[in-house]
This record gives sequence, C-alpha cells and structure tokens, in this order.
Amino acid sequence: MHTTLADQPDGGRLGRWWRQPAGGREVFRVAAPLVVSTLSWTALNFIDRVFLMWHSGAAMSAAFGASAAWFAALCLPLGICSYVNTFVAQYFGDGQPRRIGPAAWQGVYVALASLPIMVVAGIAAPWFFSLAEHPPEITDLEVRYFRIVCYGGPGMWVCAALSCVYSGRGRTEVNMWIDAAFAALNAALDYAWIFGHWGFPAWGIEGAAWATTVSLWLKALLYVGLMMLPRSRRELGTGNVRFDPALFRRLLRFGGPSGAQMVVEVAGFTAFVLLTGRLGRVAAEATALAFSVNMVAFMPIWGFSMGACILVGQHLGENRDDLAARATRTALIMACCYGALISAVYLGAPGLLLDPFFGESNTLATATTHSTAITTMQSMSPSPGGNAGPAFAATAAVADRAVYAIAWNLLWFVVAYTLLDAVQMVFVHALKGAGDTRYIMLVSLSMAALLSGATWLAVSVLHANLYACWSLISGWVASLAVLYALRYRGGKWRSMRVIEAVHAPQPVADEAGG
Repeated sequence: MHTTLADQPDGGRLGRWWRQPAGGREVFRVAAPLVVSTLSWTALNFIDRVFLMWHSGAAMSAAFGASAAWFAALCLPLGICSYVNTFVAQYFGDGQPRRIGPAAWQGVYVALASLPIMVVAGIAAPWFFSLAEHPPEITDLEVRYFRIVCYGGPGMWVCAALSCVYSGRGRTEVNMWIDAAFAALNAALDYAWIFGHWGFPAWGIEGAAWATTVSLWLKALLYVGLMMLPRSRRELGTGNVRFDPALFRRLLRFGGPSGAQMVVEVAGFTAFVLLTGRLGRVAAEATALAFSVNMVAFMPIWGFSMGACILVGQHLGENRDDLAARATRTALIMACCYGALISAVYLGAPGLLLDPFFGESNTLATATTHSTAITTMQSMSPSPGGNAGPAFAATAAVADRAVYAIAWNLLWFVVAYTLLDAVQMVFVHALKGAGDTRYIMLVSLSMAALLSGATWLAVSVLHANLYACWSLISGWVASLAVLYALRYRGGKWRSMRVIEAVHAPQPVADEAGG
C-alpha cells in the first residue's frame, strides 16, 4: 500500500527535519523576518540605484563607490555594536534577561565614542577619493555623497546596538516591521529629493544621501523610545542605562575582532570597486550595476546567516552545542536553496533585474549583443598611464548598451560564487554566535589584503580587463568559504561563550550527534 509522508511516523524525514529542535521551523521562524528585513533594504538600495541611474549614470556609479567607502568607515564600530546580538542571544539562552538591556546600552556607548571616526572621514574624503584616480566630476560626486551620509553613521550604530534587543531573543519580526517601514520612508524621500517632487528642490545625488541620513536617525530615535517602554524596562532591564566597565570591555574584547573583520573585508571590497573604476566609465557603471543586482542574492542570504548566529548564541547559552550545530546546518540548507533559486533568475531572466536601471532606454540597451560586450571589453584595459581606452569617447547611448551587456556577463560571475558566498556567510556567522571572532579577524585581514593587492596588480601593472578582475573576487569568495568551513568543522567554537554564564557548560558533543 502506498504510504504518504503524513502517514509516516513523525511525518517522515522531512517532517522530523521541520519540527525537531533547531530544525526547519525554528530556523525559519527566526530567519524569515530577517530575510524580509534584508529584502526591504535590498529593495531600497535597488530603487535608490535605479533613481540615480535615471538621474545620471555618473551619479549611480559615484554613489555606489562612496557608499562602499562609507560602509568601510562605519564597520569597526558597527561590528562591535552588532555584536550585542551575540550577548543578547547568550544571556537569553542562559536565563539572564535583565542583562540584555545593559548589554545593548554598552553598544550605544560604543557608538557615542566612535563619533570622531565620522568627523575625520568627512574631512579626509577629498584626499581619499583622489587616490582612486577617477575623473574629477566623479570624484566630486563621491565626496559630496560621502560627506552627507557620514552624518547618518552614528544613527546606524545606535540602530545596530538597540535592534539586537529583539533579534537576539528571536523576536526578529519586530526588526522586520521597523526595517520595512523605514526602507519605505527612505525610498519616498529618494523620490522627492533626487528629482524634486512634492514641492522639494531637485538635489540629485545629495538628495539620495540626505534621504539615507534622515531615515537612519528617525529609526534610531524609534529604537530608543522602544527601550523606554515599561515592559522592556521591567523584563529586560533596558532602563539601566549606566556605563558598565566590565561589560563594555567584554563587548570590545569579542566585538572588536568582529568589527575589524568587517572593516578589512569591506575595505578589500571597496578597494576592488575603486580600482576597477580606473578601467573607465563603462567598467565602473557595469560593476556598480552587477553588484547592485547581486544584493538581491546577498542580503537575504545574510538574513539566513544572522538567523544561524542568533540560534547558535541561544543554544550555546543553554549549553546545547548539538542544537547549535543543527541550527547552523539548517540555515545553510535554506541559504543555499535561496541562492540556487536567485541564481536561476540571473541565468534565465537577468533582464528582470537589469532593465529597470535604464528606464525608457531599455529597448536600446537590450539590443546589445554578447559580441558587442566583448568588443567593448577589448578596449577596456587601461593604458600604462591609467587612462581609459577609446571606447569611452562613445556616445551615451552606445555606453549604455555596453554597460548593460557587460553587467549581464558579470552576472555569470555572481552565479559562480553565490552558493560559496552562502557557505562562507553561514559559517562565519555561526562562529560569531559562539565568540570565535579572533580567528575570523585574522582570516579577513589576510584575505582582504590579498584581494586589494591582487586587484591593484591586475589593473595597474598587468593592465587586465574587467573580467579578469571579477575572476579574482570569485576566487576570493571561494577561499573564504573553504577557510571558514574548515574552522567550523574543527569544533573549537562549541565550548566558547562570551557571557558570564550562570550554568556550567556541558561537555562538547560529537558533530554527528547534533
């Protein structure tokens, strides 16, 4: 007689996988709102880039490079503030909820202490962007955008710290609704301030920067208000805003390497973006376009990875490393399934994601053939003096066709590394959830230096074209995936804790038993 899944004990293997502790249902409950949150910000960044592309290709390219540099400047404090998530998760799992509020406020103190970083970054912006050797008009746009978003940096740090009060406890639906609401606000401000609608002047790229800054500070104020709610003060100790030197030092001890990891990886990526910008306008815009589309895959995978980080922290707080390992595997399965799905879209229907950037010029852009892209790329290697080839004297319409075609081809590189990116992100977040941040920092430092050095060598010495540079970043992602997977399999993370645990840790369980 035929037996259905429902007739099998516990619903069969799939049913057990879904319902067991740290299985599909638990991971999905925590990770799904984070995925929606990341999708809302992905949509925001996508809309932001589309609006700027409609305004001008130069504005879109400049904003992309400046955003990468801004994020690199934010990363050290951001990594520390975000690491409050692991403290909250482990305190929650260990049954110490009233330590959650004080941990979050130490993250706010990190944000306040880091204000000089944004001041110095704004002052140094002209010098920094001049190093990229972009055309003067692009450099000017980059500096203007960068200086404005620097005002929003502290707001992002405060949001990162206080949002952990919800995400670290698995209440990720709160983060989801807040992120979605402020992403919508940011998009509306983009529309009004870039193009000059609803009675506002048209500010162009500066309007996009101010939209980001205003949205970040409004969201930060909302989180501060939520911390002061009576129930939060009573149950989570969020009214305890005093500076706690011991807890602050512990946050720096574990969160500092996490922030350093973010700095060096984003710095390596920023160096890649700025160095490939030396290949000329078409290379810069095609790279920005491909990475903008890549966010549709990257950010939701990051959401699944954050789910792994939260559950690893919670289950280690409970002294159940077996469940932490199971949650990691479950998150990895979900992240890879999503990565495979979006890769199929990149291969089968890339126009769905590329066409909106070109507005009314879609028909012209899609007429570009693969051979056109190859022809354009042959002229894209820079001269020994760093000047772009003759292709960049072409008309705007021809340049748009080349940007479209090359970005289409670059999506093949994105497909090649998307699943590897899922592997490295899930494992690195699982290690962060345990507190294994020093190893992560050392790997990131060496690998970011390798990416930056190899890209500089390819562009400035070997005069390689854009596709050669993208081969480098694909290999970089693959190497990170291998290094973090090996560290995770080593199992040292199982006995790690970042909190002053009330309960004694259990013996390390065997991986196969989890």
